Amino acid sequence: MTRILLAEDQAMVRGALAALLRLSGQFEVTEAEHGLAARTLLQQQQFDLLLSDIEMPLCSGLDLALYVQQQQLPVQVMILTTFGRAGYVQRALESGVRAFLLKDAPIEQLTQAISQVLQGKKVIDPELLLNALGEKDPLTEKERQALRLAGEGKTTAEIAAALYIAEGTARNYLSEAISKLQAGNRVDAARIARQKGWL
Repeated sequence: MTRILLAEDQAMVRGALAALLRLSGQFEVTEAEHGLAARTLLQQQQFDLLLSDIEMPLCSGLDLALYVQQQQLPVQVMILTTFGRAGYVQRALESGVRAFLLKDAPIEQLTQAISQVLQGKKVIDPELLLNALGEKDPLTEKERQALRLAGEGKTTAEIAAALYIAEGTARNYLSEAISKLQAGNRVDAARIARQKGWL
């Protein structure tokens, strides 16, 4: 039986999805209410597949995928999302994600995609793939981190402390990001990057 770790912060969606997967009789499903809980479970148990939402508190689906990649865990990663932003797809693929589907896909499409992923194939919703061929994410990982913190209202000093860098370096990352996104200021740059799925 395929062991699935389902990471989804919306309880109703998580419960419905888990129930549908269990009904097939092919899957043993463990539920995680957010990304951090999923990361803890990945450290404690072995799974064949991580099926994750993107936008979750404490640790996003993309953060989870990156964690799996960095730790070289023997688990395939699938993203299930309502957000078809180009930046998400590009970053997911770079993080080793094997499949990317929209939440409104029929359950048959999901179970088929799981089967294909477990056979070593990649599955990406055609609509999402077309979106991903659009704009390239211009931000470096450090610029993205600084911009994310700026978007949360953090000062330059707080950003520098959080990233363990000098204030001048934090200022440079922010000004580079503002310039690349042709934004008016750091808040505007964070908004643009979030809309495109780059944060």
